[in-house]
Amino acid sequence: MPIHFFSEDTSFQFSDQAPTSVWIERIINQEKRVTGDLNFIFCSDTHLHQMNLTYLNHDNLTDIITFDNSDTVEHISGDVFISVDRVIENAAGLSTDFEQELNRVIIHGILHLIGYNDKSPEEKARMREKEDACLSLR
Repeated sequence: MPIHFFSEDTSFQFSDQAPTSVWIERIINQEKRVTGDLNFIFCSDTHLHQMNLTYLNHDNLTDIITFDNSDTVEHISGDVFISVDRVIENAAGLSTDFEQELNRVIIHGILHLIGYNDKSPEEKARMREKEDACLSLR
């Protein structure tokens, strides 16, 4: 299967791999794209902050950084780094459970790879709408 899950600089182990992979592939197919190689790397705030500094020159904490490795628009490939620390804190702040917030962040990364952005208020609203629609299929 072209979707892989790893842990780096954290003891967190993602245990919902098979159903999550099926869900991700379904979303990619609905967007008329093909699943390529996807790597989800779960890590700490420290690790992701260092990546944010090194690769994006951003000095802030974030829950996700997505690197697009797609060769074509149709094939969705990339590396999705997710801070487990940030997901835990965001879930608490949003009064939602960890799994729900983790699924939102996972699909957020996929939507970025598909081509959705979230820079402007309109793009953020569209991204949230797409995330909600994807989460309803989980």
